[in-house]
Parts: sequence; structure tokens; C-alpha cells
Amino acid sequence: MKKAFTMIELVFVIVIIGILSYFAAAGFQRNTLQEAADQLVSHIRYTQHLAMISDKFDSKDQFWFLERWTIRIKQDLVYSGAYVPNGTYSNMWAYSVYSDTSHDGNPNLSEMAKNPLNGNQYLSGGYNNTLHAKDSLSMKELRLGEDYGIQDVTFGGGCRSTVPYIHFDYLGRPMNSYPTSYAYELPAAGWHKLLTSQCLITLCDKICTDVTANKISIVIEPETGYTHIQ
Repeated sequence: MKKAFTMIELVFVIVIIGILSYFAAAGFQRNTLQEAADQLVSHIRYTQHLAMISDKFDSKDQFWFLERWTIRIKQDLVYSGAYVPNGTYSNMWAYSVYSDTSHDGNPNLSEMAKNPLNGNQYLSGGYNNTLHAKDSLSMKELRLGEDYGIQDVTFGGGCRSTVPYIHFDYLGRPMNSYPTSYAYELPAAGWHKLLTSQCLITLCDKICTDVTANKISIVIEPETGYTHIQ
């Protein structure tokens, strides 16, 4: 006698396939916060690597420490002069990796690190009048607001909330501190203090103070500079 599936068996099979398909599809959905954090961690580590292979000490320059490799996260990409301001980028978070050899507090093109995967690009999502976000030399991935929907970034713990950057010495030790009486761009005694406690960088898909915001935090350990996701 030839056997066949009954209607109820077919229904059960269809239901099971539907359930498995749902969980499989959910597994492929983007977690943009995680992606942004993973990328930022890798670039913080790369900045530390650059610092360790490039000792900036110069006994003839009292402000040599300003040239340490730095990763700076900045909101509000503003352009003027040769570039027409674009509202799309007016409140966008992006970051750059650079060594401030000119001591002017800003990353110039000649000071920016190159993308190790593409020598025609800089490790920057754009920076004021230095590198426009629409320029092919910039990296869309480093514009956290554009590629990952990051709406807010906060620094806390051992890092000052008003200093959204980290720089490293030749031993790979992280620094982010300065006397409260000085602007961080100005070379001043104590500006380059070592971290003494964990630096906490939080990425949010809304303003971080919003109780409904989804968040993810990156931790930079003092002394070692070991960077990881909390």
C-alpha cells in the first residue's frame, strides 16, 4: 500500500519550516551598534599600533608630545570656503586617526593616517574643511552617523567627557587628560596625562540620556591600552 503525507502532517512541516526561517532571518539582521563598536575598537587598536612603532620624542621640541598618534571622534562636520555646507552632515558623528605634527590641534591631510586596506583613502570620515565627507578620500564607514546610525557618543570613566579623543605614547599607553584651566588644544604642562582608570566610550542610536536609547560601550584599560567591548 502506497503511503502519503496527511494534510495535518503537511501543516506541521510548513509551520516548522516557518519557525526555522524566522530565526534564521533574525540571525542575519544587522546589529549596527555592534558593528560600529567592533570597527571603532579595531581603529583604536590600530592607532595604538601606530604610536608604538613611531616614537615621537624630540628633545629639541618642547611640544613633541602633541604629535602622538590620536583617534578623535567629532560631531558636526562643518564646511565652508571651497565647500558648500551640507545639512546632511551638520550633526554627524565621525572620527579620524592622525598625528598632529603642525601642533595646531586639528588633523590636516598630511597628518592623517592612510587606510591600510586602501592607500588612496585616509582613516577619516571627514573633518571640517580638511576633508569633505563627500570626498572619495574619506571613508563612509568612519562616519558613524551615516553608516551605522549612531546619534550620540559619550566619553566617561577615566576619560574627560569634554575630550572626545584618545592618544597613545610609544609604549602604547593611553592618554586623555589635561588641567581644567586649559583648552585641550593648547600645549600645557599635564596635558598629556596617562589614564589612571578605565575610559568608557558609549555609542547610542539616540541621545545617550534618552532612556529608550540602545547603547554599547567600549572600554580602554589604563596602562596597557587594551580595548574591548563591555
